[in-house]
Amino acid sequence: MNLLITGSSSGIGLQLARDYLAQGHTVYCCGRNESALAALTNDFPSLARALIFDIQNLQDCRQALASIEPLDLVVLNAGTCEYVDAAQFDAELFERVIRINVIGMANCLECLIPQIKAGGQLALMGSSSSYVPLPRAEAYGASKAATEYLAKTLAISLQPKNIWVSYIAPGFVETPLTDVNDFPMPMKVDVNFASRKIRQGLEKRRSEIHFPASFTLLLKALRLLPNSAQRFLLSKTLTRP
Repeated sequence: MNLLITGSSSGIGLQLARDYLAQGHTVYCCGRNESALAALTNDFPSLARALIFDIQNLQDCRQALASIEPLDLVVLNAGTCEYVDAAQFDAELFERVIRINVIGMANCLECLIPQIKAGGQLALMGSSSSYVPLPRAEAYGASKAATEYLAKTLAISLQPKNIWVSYIAPGFVETPLTDVNDFPMPMKVDVNFASRKIRQGLEKRRSEIHFPASFTLLLKALRLLPNSAQRFLLSKTLTRP
């Protein structure tokens, strides 16, 4: 298969790229960290193709992605996370997170949807934080809620083109982004677990890939409750650092 993965230079994206390359697939490895992408191309010289660009810049995306070959699978994984102090709301922080996680994804969609083969797949990296409102996640959670909606509506809109769309909703995964978190992360998993679950879900063409189930199913159950009940339970069980 021909694959493209954004955010291939660290975390889940890096592990996904390595695992798909090890299976013998050609992978366009996208990111901004030249040394990390160079390591991939050194380890898999005939299969890894590094593309260095900033997803926030539409012209940069258009230029970098103009000459790629038709794709069987696109995983839009690149993203960031920053937490908000609601009492001192930081609009610039909020804009940064939305710009990278939502606008950056839109930039990639413009360039890549036309490159996906009929029968191919598109996966959008979200988060289980899109299921319920979480303190300090006003920016990150909002960006992932937008991603969830985007994935679900694209699944309908791209069906006539025979492109299957999946929404990926991990719980806590041990990555450079979560390494800086200063709060408990229940049921945290490593990137090998995350990559395996994502690849299995994509192989089965699941519309939603969430893990670990013991954590994400609990959030999904909370999501079914009325807003007032959600607010009460979350305020009692979550501790602000």
